[in-house]
Amino acid sequence: MKLKTGLIGLAAALLFAGMANASTMRVIYVQAPDVGAYLKALEDGKVLLKQKGSPAQLHVWFARYAGSDAGSVMVTVEYPSLEALAKDDGMMRSDADLRAWLERVGKLRKIVSDSIYEEMKP
Repeated sequence: MKLKTGLIGLAAALLFAGMANASTMRVIYVQAPDVGAYLKALEDGKVLLKQKGSPAQLHVWFARYAGSDAGSVMVTVEYPSLEALAKDDGMMRSDADLRAWLERVGKLRKIVSDSIYEEMKP
């Protein structure tokens, strides 16, 4: 019984280690009444994140043909790993410049959905 429990624990640890190294993407759907101002704020954020050493890659998508979601905006933030996302999340909470930027961005949007996806590897 101990061997079986130990093997299950080892398998779980190896699986988690693999997931931590998989590419990770945060997907945020937003409503932004002034898309131009929102895009400008995100560009400012890209510069700030780079200055802070973040590996995050931001992309903004506009849903042109998307049924009832047409006109919505999706922001993807790509990270090399779940660990990198967690590190950035901590930095967002502790860094005064990033907190001020997030506050400014928060006034320009309403978050509809916020999800995290991990890349699947065979």
